[in-house]
Amino acid sequence: MRNSTTRRSLLKKTLAGLGCAAVMLLSPLSLQIALAAEAEKDELKFGFIKLTDMAPLAIAYEKGFFEDEGLYVTLEAQANWKVLLDRVIDGELDGAHMLSGQPIGATIGFGTKAEVVTAFTMDLNGNAITVSNAVWEEMKQHVPMEGGKPVHPIKADALRPVIDKINAGGKSFNLGMVFPVSTHNYELRYWLAAGGIHPGYYAPHKGDISGQIDAKALLSVTPPPQMPATMEAGTIHGYSVGEPWNQAAVFKGIGVPVVADYAIRKNMSEKVFGVSKSWAEANPETHKRVVKALIRAGQWLDADNNANRQEAVEILSRPEYVGADAQVIANSMTGTFEFEKGDKRETPDFNVFFRYHATYPYYSDAVWYLTQMRRWGQIAEAKPDNWYLEMAKKVYLPAIYREAAAELVAEGKFAASDFPPADDDGFRAPLTDTIDGVPYDGRKPNAYLEQFEIGLKGDTQI
Repeated sequence: MRNSTTRRSLLKKTLAGLGCAAVMLLSPLSLQIALAAEAEKDELKFGFIKLTDMAPLAIAYEKGFFEDEGLYVTLEAQANWKVLLDRVIDGELDGAHMLSGQPIGATIGFGTKAEVVTAFTMDLNGNAITVSNAVWEEMKQHVPMEGGKPVHPIKADALRPVIDKINAGGKSFNLGMVFPVSTHNYELRYWLAAGGIHPGYYAPHKGDISGQIDAKALLSVTPPPQMPATMEAGTIHGYSVGEPWNQAAVFKGIGVPVVADYAIRKNMSEKVFGVSKSWAEANPETHKRVVKALIRAGQWLDADNNANRQEAVEILSRPEYVGADAQVIANSMTGTFEFEKGDKRETPDFNVFFRYHATYPYYSDAVWYLTQMRRWGQIAEAKPDNWYLEMAKKVYLPAIYREAAAELVAEGKFAASDFPPADDDGFRAPLTDTIDGVPYDGRKPNAYLEQFEIGLKGDTQI
C-alpha cells in the first residue's frame, strides 16, 4: 500500500501555519495546488476486471498520480461486467473500468437501465479473436500463405466452410464473447458478417435477448478468465476477448488467435472509465481530478515508444491486478503479438493508451457502438441521425476531460498539443481502415449502416 500523505495535503497544512510573507515564497504552481477547490470525496473505490487494459488504473495508483490529486483510491477486482456495472449504479463503487458499450447500453436501456457517463477513454484496440486448434487446422486450408506463414489480417471467409461443415453435421458452431454490449461482441459480429457468416439478431422487444436469431454461429457470454478452459473443454470453438486471454491460449497450446481487433476496425475506444451520472454531478472536482490522474497514467504507458511497458507488465502480473504470468502479458503489451505458436509479429498499436488522442471521449466512438446496437437488433427501431448524437452527448463528457487537460497544461505536465484542438467537434476523421473496406463516418450513422449486407438498417425490424 502506498503512503497516502499527499503533496496537496502537506501544502495545505503548511499554509495554515504560515504567515503571508512565507506564503509568498511558495511557487505559483504550489500555491495553485494548495488553494485548489476541495475534492468533494477523497476516499474512493474503483472496480475493474482482470484484463490488461485496466492498466491506467493500476499505473495511476502505483505511480502516485491519484495521490498527487489528493485522492486515496482503493482498486478492487470484480467478478464480472454485470456485477461491476450494478455496483457503480448502486454506489458501492465510485467508478470503474468499463466496456465502452456499457454506459451507452445502460443509458438507452438495453439490459440494466441507468444513467452512466464517461469523461475518459482508457484505451484503443486490445482484443483478438481466438479459435481452437482443431478449427484452425481446417481454417488454414482457406487462408492465403506467404513464406510459410498466414497472410494477415485473416478474414472470416476462411471460417465459413468450417462452420458450414459443422452445421451440416447437425451441430452448432459456438463462440464466446464477454458481454452483450461489449466491444468483443460487436467486433466478433463485425468480423463474422464481413465473411458472410450471420452472427444472429437480438429482439428485446419480443423478449429474446439471446442474440442468436438467424445465426449461423451461436455467440454467448463467457467470463474472460474462463474462456481458455471453456474452449479446451469443447464447449465453445473460439472466443473474442481482451488480453491476456488470447495469449493464454497460445501458451497453453490450445488455440490460435486469428485476428486482432485493430485489423477489424482500427483505433476505436475499447474501455472507458465510467461513473453514474448522479455521482458525476455530486463530485465534479473529484471527477476532474480522477481524469487528470488517468490521463497521466495513459501518457506514462505510451511514453517513449512504449518504453515503460515492461514495468507495466510486472505491475499488471501481480495478483491484485491481472494476476497472469508476466510473459503472457508481455506478449501483447510490449509491442508484439503472437498468433500461431512461433508466429510473433510486431504490433506496437495492439494496446494504445495515449497516442492518437486515445484518452479523449470522442462522440464518434459512442455513435459507432450505437450503430452496432442497431445493426444487431439491440435497438429495435430506426433512429434518425440526430438521435445518435444526442445519445452520445448524454454519455460522453468531453467538457470534463478538457478541464482536466487544461489544468495539466497549466501545471506544466503536458503541452496543449498533446490534446485535441479547442475547436474539435468530437468526431474523428472518417475511418477507412476496416477489414471489409466499409468506411465509418460518425456524422452519418444511417448511411454507414446502409453499406452492410448483413444487419438491420433503415426501417427493417426483427
